[in-house]
Amino acid sequence: MSDLEAGGPERRARITADIMAETGIDEPMIERLVRLFYQRIQAEPVLGPIFATRVTDWEHHIAKLCAFWSSVVLMTGRYHGQPMRMHMDLPVSGAHFDRWLELFEGTVAEVCPPAAAAHFMERARRIADSLELGIATTQGRIDAPRHLRSQSGQLSGVVCSG
Repeated sequence: MSDLEAGGPERRARITADIMAETGIDEPMIERLVRLFYQRIQAEPVLGPIFATRVTDWEHHIAKLCAFWSSVVLMTGRYHGQPMRMHMDLPVSGAHFDRWLELFEGTVAEVCPPAAAAHFMERARRIADSLELGIATTQGRIDAPRHLRSQSGQLSGVVCSG
């Protein structure tokens, strides 16, 4: 049992309230951010087609993403999915995650005050690193973590054979 579960719903509510007070993040901000960001994703020439092949009901997807980000940034526990499993077969590499983060950071800066933006971006970077590593490993690649890549922006990775 996690510490969060051990305290029950009251503990979770206190943690969520503390985060909201510290960052200014609330559910309407999450929804504004998610909607604007995924509008931009749909129009993006590299990432948009990847999403277009997988997402058929954008309203349903947006609702799921709002629950996901609520769980991630506010610790609400609203999301009950398995994001790693849902992303494993995507045809993506580190460059795709870099572009996703670039778009997300620009949208976050536009929608959120500084404390909220920092909170979102810390978590977004961790999520991108985790998904990228999981996907690369499943696809037989080991890519250098984002923070170890060369200054030139090139991906330095090793392809595993086997």
